Amino acid sequence: MESTGLVAPNLLRRMACWMYESMLLFGVIFISGYLFGTLSQTRHAMDNRHGLQAFLFLVFGIYFVWFWSKGQTLAMKTWRIRVVDTTGQAISQKRALGRYVLAWVWILPPLAVLWPLGLTPGETGVLFLGWVAVWALLSRFHPAQQFWHDAWSGTRLVNSEPLSR
Repeated sequence: MESTGLVAPNLLRRMACWMYESMLLFGVIFISGYLFGTLSQTRHAMDNRHGLQAFLFLVFGIYFVWFWSKGQTLAMKTWRIRVVDTTGQAISQKRALGRYVLAWVWILPPLAVLWPLGLTPGETGVLFLGWVAVWALLSRFHPAQQFWHDAWSGTRLVNSEPLSR
């Protein structure tokens, strides 16, 4: 435990929160995709896909920056995890934006490998899940057991007690 008293949640709890966040994001993707398709008059899923990807990147950015600057997303509240700066204070929207951009290290490396290889869906899943497992386990090498994108962005995940009423 560090002198600040800020303890990182264990890896299993952080990954459970990550999975729950993924399920909640399905709703965000669904509503955003519907909105984009309606506004752009897209008739086929492959039409405007790069525009949709850019739109979803923006929507995810707004979602995460907004909630992280408030301390927690809904999934983080459920799993009693809070994002703070290195001193334990709430993070600014600027720092939350930096964390959002750096958090793409969960996704971009497997995508960079997938693009030129043309792998099957099964191979894609194995590669993606393998990278997620490797990236998550690398947090064990951080002195405070934090994910490396948190260390790079000056943030950290800590245990959070529920707020009293």
